[in-house]
Amino acid sequence: MIHGTSLPSKKETVWVVALTVLYLSLTGLFIGFRSDHFIVTALFLALFFACGTTRKIAVALLPFILFAISYDWMRLYPNYRANPIDVEGLYRAEKSLFGITTGGDILTPSEYFARHHCAMADLFAGFFYLCWVPVPVLFGLGLYLKGRRELYLRFAMVFLWVNLLGFAGYYIHPAAPPWYAMNYGFEPILNTPGNTAGLGRFDLMTGWPVFEGIYGRNANVFAAVPSLHAAYMLITTVYAIMGRCKRWLVVLFALITIGIWGTAVYSGHHYVIDVLLGIGCALLGILLFEQGWMRWPAFHRFFERYTRYIS
Repeated sequence: MIHGTSLPSKKETVWVVALTVLYLSLTGLFIGFRSDHFIVTALFLALFFACGTTRKIAVALLPFILFAISYDWMRLYPNYRANPIDVEGLYRAEKSLFGITTGGDILTPSEYFARHHCAMADLFAGFFYLCWVPVPVLFGLGLYLKGRRELYLRFAMVFLWVNLLGFAGYYIHPAAPPWYAMNYGFEPILNTPGNTAGLGRFDLMTGWPVFEGIYGRNANVFAAVPSLHAAYMLITTVYAIMGRCKRWLVVLFALITIGIWGTAVYSGHHYVIDVLLGIGCALLGILLFEQGWMRWPAFHRFFERYTRYIS
């Protein structure tokens, strides 16, 4: 238990400083610094050293911080170096399984919506997609601040675990999103920049270049399978149900989840196949964590120590 005014121990201080220096050194050497690297690092250090209460918050946030670092560090070794990029095969499979016949042509759902869209759908699509990380993080913080530390930690660790499973999928099967096939054809072009695709219409409508900023920092465009956009809010909804949260909150999360699934296809960022695999990744991750990791004595002891530390 950490008291509210206690300072970190010498051992804790050495570990945190050493790991921070190592992180910044590797990031600067292999990736290159951006302003957000320093902002996040400074925020974590400020929380860790301010007092015992904020230190618990800093340590509790580590699963989300590790998620951000692992995603950013995919730049070190792009997945398309590990295996061939699937552009045409995924496109053909989507058209075969979910193709829409219109005007004598068979289109993938994303191609169909690229031709048939409306302002209201564009607006809702943008708002839904903006929820994909902020809402899970806010849900986790809500659990933490309400004193539900064990449930919070289970949720945060599953969030990280599902991401790691998804990242493994990126390397096992590098794949292009629908907008890539629509814009570039089937020939893989390495170092292709990110693209807002259909979400660019939200930017134009609102005058906020929010998705331009997000996709301009995309670590790798050939990371469409599985769709982790489809996974995050599903994890949030499942843990809201497991935690017996208020019914209106569960319903809201479920609506956002479905909205994100639809937006992923509507905006041209994912095929239906990607979304289904993302859903499967989330459910598999939850099952493996709750029925696997949590039943492994060594991990369970670590989990209990972690829970006590942040409580």
